[in-house]
Amino acid sequence: MEKKIEIVFEDVDLLVLNKPAGFVSTTEGRQEKNPTVEDWLPGKVEAGLPRNGVLHRLDKGTSGLLLVAKNMKSLVEMKKIFLTRKIKKIYVALVAGEVSYEGVVEVPIGRTRFAKFGVTIGGKMARSEFRLLKKYERLGKKYSLIEVDLKSGRTHQIRVHLSYLGWPLVGDYLYGGERLKIDRPFLNASRLEFKKHKFFCDLPFELKEVLNEYEEI
Repeated sequence: MEKKIEIVFEDVDLLVLNKPAGFVSTTEGRQEKNPTVEDWLPGKVEAGLPRNGVLHRLDKGTSGLLLVAKNMKSLVEMKKIFLTRKIKKIYVALVAGEVSYEGVVEVPIGRTRFAKFGVTIGGKMARSEFRLLKKYERLGKKYSLIEVDLKSGRTHQIRVHLSYLGWPLVGDYLYGGERLKIDRPFLNASRLEFKKHKFFCDLPFELKEVLNEYEEI
C-alpha cells in the first residue's frame, strides 16, 4: 500500500499534515534522494519560504502531525510560538518494559556518533514528560503504550530518553529496541496544540497491526 502525505487541516496561513513513516521532513543538510515533505509542498505554500514552510521535523521513521506555515507572516509568528514553547507536541509510543503511571526525564542529549545521539554531559538539556496509557504482554514479556509530551525539541529526544530509562521503543533497533516486521520505531506524533487549535491523528494502520500482536493486561 502506497503511503501518502495527508492534509489534516488547512487555512490561509497553516497546513497540518499527517506524515507517513518513510518520508524525511526537509532536505536541509541532507543528501536525500527520495522525495521529502519539503519537496511535496511547492504550489501549496508561498514561494521562497525557508524549507517551504516546514516548521519542525519528524524523524524519517516517525509518523504523525507536522506543521507547515503557508506564508512568511505565519512562519514568523509560528517560529515565536515554537521558541517560547507555547506549543504542545504529544507522541504515542510502545516501549519494552513496565512504565510507571507517569514521570519526567530531564537529562542532556548530544551526538555520540554519526546519526546517533545519547545522554551526554556536554549535551543540551532536554525534558520529556510521559504517562501510561495501557500495558501489554507478548511472549512472556511486558510492554507499555505511553503518551510523551515533549518540553524541548532535541534530535531523537524521545528515543534517547526512553532508551536511557531502560524502556526502548519497540522497533527502534538503533537505540536498543527489538525489531518489528516493519522497519520503523513504534512512534507517532498524535497531537498538536497551540493557541486555540487542537489537532489529532490516529495510529497508522501498520502500528495498529503491530499492536494486534500484543495482549492487553
